[in-house]
Formats: sequence, C-alpha cells, structure tokens
Amino acid sequence: MERESMEFDVLIVGAGPAGLSAACRIMQKAQESGDELTVCVVEKGSEVGAHILAGTVFEPTALNELFPDWKERGAPLNTPVTRDDIFLLKDQENGRKVPNAFVPKNMHNHGNYIISLGNLCRWLAEQAEALGVEIYPGFPAAETIIEEGQVKGIITGDMGVASDGSEKDAYMPGMELRAKYTLFSEGCRGHLGKQLINDFNLDDGKDPQHYGIGIKELWDIDPEKHEPGLVIHTTGWPLKESGTTGGSFLYHLENGQVYVGLITDLSYSNPHVSPFDEFQRLKLHPEIRKHLEGGKRVSYGARAITKGGYNSLPKMTFPGGLLLGCDAGTLNSSKIKGSHTAMKSGILGGESVYDAIKAGREGEELTDYTERFENSWLYKELFDERNFGPAMHKFGNFVGGGIAFLEQNILRRSLPFTFHDTTPDYATLKPASEAKKIDYPKPDNTLTFDKLSSVFLSNTNHEEDQPVHLKLSDPDIPLEQNLPKFNEPAQRYCPAGVYEVVEKDDGSGKAFQINAQNCVHCKTCDIKDPAQNITWVTPEGGGGPNYPNM
Repeated sequence: MERESMEFDVLIVGAGPAGLSAACRIMQKAQESGDELTVCVVEKGSEVGAHILAGTVFEPTALNELFPDWKERGAPLNTPVTRDDIFLLKDQENGRKVPNAFVPKNMHNHGNYIISLGNLCRWLAEQAEALGVEIYPGFPAAETIIEEGQVKGIITGDMGVASDGSEKDAYMPGMELRAKYTLFSEGCRGHLGKQLINDFNLDDGKDPQHYGIGIKELWDIDPEKHEPGLVIHTTGWPLKESGTTGGSFLYHLENGQVYVGLITDLSYSNPHVSPFDEFQRLKLHPEIRKHLEGGKRVSYGARAITKGGYNSLPKMTFPGGLLLGCDAGTLNSSKIKGSHTAMKSGILGGESVYDAIKAGREGEELTDYTERFENSWLYKELFDERNFGPAMHKFGNFVGGGIAFLEQNILRRSLPFTFHDTTPDYATLKPASEAKKIDYPKPDNTLTFDKLSSVFLSNTNHEEDQPVHLKLSDPDIPLEQNLPKFNEPAQRYCPAGVYEVVEKDDGSGKAFQINAQNCVHCKTCDIKDPAQNITWVTPEGGGGPNYPNM
C-alpha cells in the first residue's frame, strides 16, 4: 500500500509536558496575532497520559507562565506540599531524620504540589485542543523523515504486522506526517531523539548522558495514617549497601493515597543489583513500612530518568526541528524535578517555532532557540546545579549532598569549577565474579511483590502477534558475552521481567528469552546493556502501560 501523507505547520512527537506546552504556546501566539496555524501532536500511548510516569512533586513555575489562570481552569493541582521530611536510612532497621537546617535548599518544596503528572498532561491536552491543536493518541512515531539534511516530519508505525514480519489482513502502513518544523518531546531516551543526536552529532563535546530508573507504586492507605501534602525523601539504605546511589520518595496526595518509589542511578557497578528488588526491600524499612501497613497497592510503573543535567545537554537545534524536555535531558536532579523544566523548554520552543514560521523561515535551524534558552531561568537553574549529579556519582550521596549543601545554602552559588562524569552508565559494570552477590528476600505479597504481579497493575498490554520491539544487534551477545561476564544483567535491571535466561525445551542448553509483551517502555535496557546491543523501537500503536493516576 502507498503511504498516506498529511502536512502541518508544526508536528510534535509526544504528548508529555514539553510537547503539550509547546503546542499550547504556539497556538496562544497565533491567536494573539490572528494567525491560523495547524499543529499536530502524535502520542504512542493509547491516550494522553497513558505512558506518563513521574514522582511527582510539581513546581508550578512554568505553568504560571503558560496559563496564569490555571486554578480557574481547573488544573489538577489539588495537594499543596505541607511538610518536607528527609531521612538518612543507616540500615534495614534504623534511620535518622535530617534537620531542615542541613537540607540543601533545592530539596525544600514550599509552594509546590503533589500531583499526578499523567492527569496534568490530560488537562494540558484539553487546553491544547481548545486552542485548536490536533492530538492523535495511539500513533507512535517510528521513523524520522530527513531529506537534504533537514528533518521534514515523521512516519508513524505500521499496524497489522505479524511477528514474522508478514502483513496481516488488517495491515495498514504508517502515515507520512510532514511539517515545517518537527519538535521531539518523547521523554527520557526518546527512540527518535537518540537517533537525531547521533545523526546530527548533537552531543559533540558533551559529557555522556546519565540516567536513573524510577520505580513507583500507588497505594491506598489507612485513612488514620494519611497526611495530605507530606513529602518524604530518603537516602542511604538499601542502595548504599549495594554500592549504588539514588534515593526514595513517599508522597501523600489526595483521596487517601500515597506514591512510593525508588530512583536507582544507572551508573551502578554491581551486575547483581536489581533496582526492582531494591525498591521492594525499601518498603520493609520501618520509616516506609509504617505508612503502607494496612494499605493496598493499586498501581505500579517504571521509567528511566535523564539525570546528566547541564553537562550532558546536547545541542537542541537541527535543521527542521528541536529536542525538548527529557528528550534533551532538561531534568534538574538536584530538585528531583523535571516537569517544570520540560514545560519551560516547550514554551521556549513554541515561541521560537512560531516566530520562525511567522517570518517565513520554514525548516531553517532555530538558532534563536539557543539564545532564548541561555537567557532563561531554565538555563540558569541547570547551570547552577551542574555539579550535583557528577558529585553524587564521584563521591556518593553523603559527600555529594554536602557539596550541594555548600553550593545552595552556604555559598548561594555554584563552585567556580565543574565536576564531570565521563563514564557512560553502560560501561560501569564490574565482572560478576568481582562483585558482591545480593540475597533479596522473597516477596510477602503484602508489602513486597514480584515483577509479574507488578506489571499486571501497570495495565500493560501489547498485540501479541507483532514483531518484537526490543531489537538485538547481535543475538549471540547475551549468552556468549553478557552471561559469562556479567551474569546477564538484563535479567535484573529490567523492572518488568522482559529478559530471561532459560533452559531450552529440548535440554540442549540455554536461551535468551525476550517477553516483549511485559515491556513498560522504561528504556532501561537501551541504556544499561553493557554491550549496547539492545535497541528499543516503537511497538504497535497503543501498546504498553496504561497508567491511571501516576
């Protein structure tokens, strides 16, 4: 079949906070000037918000700029933060509350809100559609269209392809969506953003990007224990025991519910580490357990987090488009927040694109975006916190946190030099024989659970008869290299049980099994595989998790 083609003024890939903010800002400016523009947003999830996962304590800075009347418009910011508690967990039984005077300034959340980022994106989509934006969920952007060195749009994924590559009766080829400008806001480790960074050498001279994996659950808890607005963060155990950096969160939102989660930096060196199991045993600590006991887990999810910050930011412009939000890596890990920064990058991108189209500069490189970015509070925020991530990786949470306290609370400015972390996360693993084995407790199915029951709560589903969307460059590497050297870490770093080393049915040896239907689209395998042998590509539209209130 011949591909259908549609043309727009602006095409946006991904209905997250960056993409939707860009769409809204473009149409706001068009309406202010009486212009008519066509703006299209494509989203791979079954609906807007289906694939959105974050902490989330939300700073409303960028939302105030985009919609100053967001309260009157009914934005779902219902739970203002009332209290911040930070605990240093010494071991599996003991912890100590950190006095507020010793907490880095960025960890204070006065004026922020505990929200569902998925619900905020659903609300932003309503605002965008009211402004005239077209939004198409269930349409993954599978390929970029690059002609004469310029991005001209994308091709959506084919529908109705069988697992052997043949065309089923319901086969429909993907559509060509072309635009004067295409903005990529796919979130962390965007499939097309990764390719664009390579194709246009956007990361030349930059530190390698760094990542964490965030694993999160939503719980209904005992009403007597519920304190809306309470924000808790922890550091130390269990990750410290595994030689790993990161930290946990527990947020009391509305309706008797809490979010609980753990962020594990993917720079860890012990191949026996399982971020999923680290999170499960975290919940057994008395400081976490006391909130959850008597409650019920209602949802689960996982997503990689872009944590490299300022030092790892790629060039965000190229002929015909922009990288926005976590596709570029604008998250501020010092604040444990990326939604407000993603929105601001989208606002700046929307303004730059609108002005270019208004001036008739179609498809040119938006060099003025760089100037807008460097003159914004977003740039200043990321530049001022540029030492946080590298200091944590180099010196650990305690010393790294001390450096953050010095910069934020004592000096009130960044140090006059910059720490760097130049080792990619995939290159940090030690051989399994040189690393400490970790004995994780079995799930009790009350506070702790296994991967498969967790994936069930993420409402993850993929059309079973379709090509595997987790591509191996060399199918022999998992068993011939990764298994003997690293005990095949994909079995553990994946939070959804996608990768298994199993015995063949005929008893002739081992096989590397990919349970692609379990994939929650976290992208951790694409990041952490030590051979960089796994590439995540888009599955059929609408596949993956369906997060309700995450």
